[in-house]
Amino acid sequence: MNTRQFDGMTAVVTGGAQGIGEAVAQRLATGGAKIALWDMDADLAERTAGTLPGAVAFQVDVSDWESVQAACAKTLEVSGRIDIAVNSAGIAGSNAPVDEYSVEEFAQIISVNLNGTFHVNRAVVPTMKAQQYGRIVNIASVAGKEGNPNASAYSASKAGVIGFTKSLGKELAGLDISVNCVTPAAARTRIFDQMAQTHIDYMLSKIPRGRFLETGEAAEMIAWLCSRENSFTTSGVFDLSGGRATY
Repeated sequence: MNTRQFDGMTAVVTGGAQGIGEAVAQRLATGGAKIALWDMDADLAERTAGTLPGAVAFQVDVSDWESVQAACAKTLEVSGRIDIAVNSAGIAGSNAPVDEYSVEEFAQIISVNLNGTFHVNRAVVPTMKAQQYGRIVNIASVAGKEGNPNASAYSASKAGVIGFTKSLGKELAGLDISVNCVTPAAARTRIFDQMAQTHIDYMLSKIPRGRFLETGEAAEMIAWLCSRENSFTTSGVFDLSGGRATY
């Protein structure tokens, strides 16, 4: 990839205040993109935006369609276009067997991770269609492929993200708009705060590389998926599991 492949483009990164989202925002900004961070943590998003040239931050609850609509309108007002959307916002939830899992928490995880993905994609697709150009990357998880025990809500939500991505990519395949997802293994980010240590140990034991994913490693793959060089692949699922995934 050339070093300024995102010049003149605007990239929305949800969950961009920290973790993989922040690493992606930094990588795209280095390539010349103007960044719009959509995040629930307004203060942290503002601080992160302050480290990126020309970046803006909006407080967004991706599970709330009206909140996403408002952020999309504000981004277009400021930038005039949205060329890239990386949907990294998500929650892990607690760890428990299905017969003990909180019904309310299960619904919340689906609302943020799966419904939120739909809301973000639903919001940006019209402007991408109008431009006849766009790149969307949804962050799924290897748990969406394999299922993690005691994490049924998270695993189900990420499996839904994979299916949704494949569907939307096929809908837009006749346009220069690609829709792909990545399936990371665990990265040591703030999302670990929601998990039991036994679950963290389980995830590490399943990674043949013997370590957790680095956020910068994820950002490099995602940056290519966001680039013009990715002119053919759509509806794809890209493994970032350190050898864990078997399909």
